[in-house]
Amino acid sequence: MLHIAIIFGVLALIAAIFGFTGVASQFAGIAKILLVVFLIIAVISFFL
Repeated sequence: MLHIAIIFGVLALIAAIFGFTGVASQFAGIAKILLVVFLIIAVISFFL
């Protein structure tokens, strides 16, 4: 899950460099959601 979030973050960075701001913001949003899901799963698995 973290690997996919990092990939979407890199894609957002590349899209922003080339000027695709709409696509970059969508990729960044997806990366942010995946990172939050990863953190929630990591905390739950830590306590279990």
